Order: sequence, then C-alpha cells, then structure tokens
Amino acid sequence: MNDILQLTTILAFALVATVISRRMQIPEVVGQMLVGILLSPAILGWVHGGHTIEVMAEVGVILLMFLAGLESDIKLLRQHFKPALGVALSGIIVPLIIFTLVTMGTGNSFSTSFFYGIVFAATSVSITVKVLQEYGKLATTAGNIILGAAVIDDILAILILAIYTSFSTGKGNLILQFSMAGIFFVFLFLVYRFLPSLWRFIDKLPIYAKHTTAALLICLGLSLLADGVGMSAVIGSFFAGLAISQTDVAKEIEQSISTIGYVVFIPIFFVSIALTINFESLIKHPFLIIICTVIAILTKCLPAYYAARLSKLSKSDALLIGTGMVSRGEMALIIAQIGISSALISRDVYSELVIAIMLTTLIAPFLIKASLKRN
Repeated sequence: MNDILQLTTILAFALVATVISRRMQIPEVVGQMLVGILLSPAILGWVHGGHTIEVMAEVGVILLMFLAGLESDIKLLRQHFKPALGVALSGIIVPLIIFTLVTMGTGNSFSTSFFYGIVFAATSVSITVKVLQEYGKLATTAGNIILGAAVIDDILAILILAIYTSFSTGKGNLILQFSMAGIFFVFLFLVYRFLPSLWRFIDKLPIYAKHTTAALLICLGLSLLADGVGMSAVIGSFFAGLAISQTDVAKEIEQSISTIGYVVFIPIFFVSIALTINFESLIKHPFLIIICTVIAILTKCLPAYYAARLSKLSKSDALLIGTGMVSRGEMALIIAQIGISSALISRDVYSELVIAIMLTTLIAPFLIKASLKRN
C-alpha cells in the first residue's frame, strides 16, 4: 500500500500545483517539478520513489513524446530537416567543447570533464513539448524544428556516450551498437511505410477501443525496441506517434491517450524528475554548480538561436528555438546515471550534475514563456 500512498500523494499535489500554476500564469510543468522537490527526501520526505513510481514515470514520458509525434506534421518535419540538423549539431558540439574546457579548468580530469559535456549535450524535449502544448505552439515551424533537433541531438549524444563508454571501460562493441541503431531506423521506416495497411486490418477487429489499444502497443513496442538497441525509449515513442499521425483516427487516438497520460502518468513523470535532488552538493560546491547551470543554458540557447538565424528564420522563431533547446531533464539524468553505474564518475560529480540539470530544467520553461511573450 506504500506505493499507492505515494501515487495518491503525487497526484493530489500535482493537481494543486497545476491549479496554482495557472492562477500565477507560470508553466504547469514548473509547478509539478517544484512539488517533486517539496515531496522529495531532501525536504518533506513524503515520497521516496521506488520501482512502481519509476515505471509509471517512464510510461509518462513515453506517452508525452508519443503525443508530440501525433501532433507533429511529417511534411513540416521533412521541410525543416536542414535547420533542425543545424540546431542539433550546434547544440552538441558547443556544450561538448565548452564544458570540457571549463571543468578541466576547475581541476577535473579530461575524462570527467568530457563526461560533463556529454551530459549537457543532450536535450530533454519532453519539458519543452509540455510547455509548447500548453501555449498551443507545438504544431508551428519553430515547434517542429525543436522536435526534429531534439531527436537528432539525443541520438548523437547517445552515440557519443557509447563511444566514450567503450573507450573508458574497454567494454562494448561499437560496430555492433552502430549496426543495431541502423537496423532500428530501417525498422522505423518499414513501420511508417506499412502502417496504413496494418490499420486496415485493425479496423476489422471486433474489440473495444481497438484503435487506442493498437496505438499503445505500437508505441510501447517501438519504445522497447529503441531501448533494446541502446537508444532512448522516447525516440521510439515519438516515431510511433509520427507514424500513426498519418491515419484517419489520429485525433481519436490523441484524445484517448491524452486522457490516460495527463490524468495519471505524465504528472507522475514531472514530479518524479525532482525526487533525486540533493542539496548537499549545492552547499559544498555552489560556485561550480552555478557556473555549470549558466553555461548549460548559454551553450544550448545561443548556438540554437544563431543556427536558426542562419537558416533564415525570424528572430522570434529563432529565440523560441534557442530557449526550447535549453531543458535537459530526463535524458541528462539518464546519462548521468549511466556514468555512475559504470564507475565513469564519482558520487560527488553525479550529485553536482543532478543539481545543475534540475536548475536548467526548472529555468527552461520560464525562458520559453518569455520568448513566447516576445513572439
């Protein structure tokens, strides 16, 4: 019953946070993450996480990215692939270089410093997606470029991490990992290509909510496949949503999944992000954490802004793209977790990374809202 008590506490506080956030006209996701900090072991200690919370939170981010795929326009994504690629590459290269140099300057080894760069190279588009959905800006030019760029730079960050881990630990087969990634994208193409034919078969099934059931199976199946080849599960769920968006029942599925996701799983995800926070590192190394947070914001926002401007986008769209790429969230936390579980970084470095990730994740929605106001 302890898990049920934790879930009830999370959902009740998330509901209150959403109401207060709307009254205060701040992004809802910020209120939910602040609730996570309040309930965490670092403050009240009412929620400690655990396997059940972790699983439900993972389902939450999978559903959120699936919905983002459903709302995306495949034609716009293709049309804006070049600017998205430019934004992604700039958002990978600049953090890698700057973080490596800065953290080496504070006395860290090259290996640890480069790992800092990998952590802050990944973008957590789930936070941005939620804010853009809240303000009705996801299905815009800037929204599609952010989605495309975030997916590309998550893939690149994961591949860089795979190379780094292989060299640092002497384990792993890079050729096998790259081959599996290639097979994954071939499979994605086949799913996209033959989904309309599959949907004609699903239409004939005599079961309740057949479209939603089939959509969930495809979403979770591609998420598992992505995770199985060493990528983020959200890449699989995003492409599942993108594939299903071409069907005639996409709106019906979106409504059903939104109900499932936004009532239970997605609030749990945003609250759970903040449960790992530990203020000891902030007390011990405040200067380093503040520097990391500022650099994390600048090394995503500025490169993305100028890459968008080079693609002849307006200043307002470029600013939205720049701020939209700032958030790190779950992707950076996952990479940091891989670092400590593989003994690539120490517990102190991990704690510092988590605090800096949390600060950028909390600040990002305010930056996005500010750029939307200018827009």
